[in-house]
Amino acid sequence: MYDASDAAARFTGRRAVEKRRRSARLSEVVLDDGRTVMVKYADDPAAVRAEAAGLRWLAAADTVAVPAVHGYDAHCLVTDRVPDGWATAASAERFGRDLAALHAAGAPAFGAPPPDGPTDAYIGLAPMRNATGQDWPSWYAEHRVLPYLRLAVDAGTIRAAETEPVEKVMELLPDLAGPAEPPARLHGDLWNGNVLWGPSGAAHLIDPAAHGGHRESDLAMLQLFGAPHLDRVLDGYQRAAPLATGWRDRVALHQLFPLLVHAVLFGRGYAEQAIAAARAQLS
Repeated sequence: MYDASDAAARFTGRRAVEKRRRSARLSEVVLDDGRTVMVKYADDPAAVRAEAAGLRWLAAADTVAVPAVHGYDAHCLVTDRVPDGWATAASAERFGRDLAALHAAGAPAFGAPPPDGPTDAYIGLAPMRNATGQDWPSWYAEHRVLPYLRLAVDAGTIRAAETEPVEKVMELLPDLAGPAEPPARLHGDLWNGNVLWGPSGAAHLIDPAAHGGHRESDLAMLQLFGAPHLDRVLDGYQRAAPLATGWRDRVALHQLFPLLVHAVLFGRGYAEQAIAAARAQLS
């Protein structure tokens, strides 16, 4: 097993004086200069590399705050710790504006990994392949929705007879997707737990599954699992970069991917939500 104190010392150049385990794979380490860093463990070196590259790619946009990456090796990633805080209505609106600016920083293609990031990456504990494409509807179907639908069927979480609504939505995707947009720079796993609020209320992004994608996908995941002052986040985003007409009708479409990922990881309840989301697009 990894030694969090050793990893923190190696990548910060400071002596570790205290370690607090947050989980089996995450520790806080206090350094001799008073700073606290986070040390995260992963079995697969690609997961560590993907997260480090994603954090640096998001930070390069200079929009939403991102913890600094001190370094990583085959199994450990060391980053700054975000001090505890809370969201306010004003900071949530600012987060919406900053998220719009992050998306506008763009990506080379749909599915493009961050610079130095692996093609075979992860979203949470699920594998995620960053194969590229220039056409969002076909890319989303081929590289996001359908692979996880097949995995869910193989695992028995979704029955073969239940796949038709999802497959039909993918067939109709060019007509359902709305106006074409350029690839956005996505966080990629933007649920509430990956948005931390510092003491000033400023939002910080952690644990990305960063790639080039459709900007409505990040917003749809944020709506799927909720967030403090969500209405103000969306209002701030809309003021900075208005979404295309009909975006609310497409939320369930963009939620198909995270719902199917969760079905693969966590079971039948999410499978039922995914099937319901597909049927809603067909009604």
